[in-house]
Amino acid sequence: MTISMYDISVAVFSARLKALASVLSLAEQNAAERKIDPQVFLTARLAPDMFALTRQVQIATDHAKGAPSRLAGREVPKYEDREQSFEELHARIAKTLDHLATFSVADLEGSEERTIELRLAGREVSMGGLQYLLHAAMPNFYFHVTTAYDILRHNGVPLGKAIFLGR
Repeated sequence: MTISMYDISVAVFSARLKALASVLSLAEQNAAERKIDPQVFLTARLAPDMFALTRQVQIATDHAKGAPSRLAGREVPKYEDREQSFEELHARIAKTLDHLATFSVADLEGSEERTIELRLAGREVSMGGLQYLLHAAMPNFYFHVTTAYDILRHNGVPLGKAIFLGR
């Protein structure tokens, strides 16, 4: 059995972003129930030198839209990073899901070997498509999705693993 680059990229990004949207909805509901200003959650961070929740979501969507675009040889859409509310974060996730829906299995065929060039940690890096997806895009995507979840959980939002997994 073979697995396609589409299955391990677009399908995974889409499923995880839908789960992230559910996490954000529960956080917004929890803030209302507890009479907490939503900005408390949106600007929360796990440590002083880490990004806040809003930036975590922005970066997660950047990886989700960027990876398949690069793998398919398309221009990566640029987003302004101006979100300041749950509603705007939901819109960003929806826009990313819409972008992901433009890809087909055929668009990513052969992308395992496509040379991906990008700037990482301040330096130019070149790697094969599969290496890029598995060792750069996916780990970064999961880091930021998980950190967003952790920020909310740390702030008392009653989330569980099933919600994170989208179940």
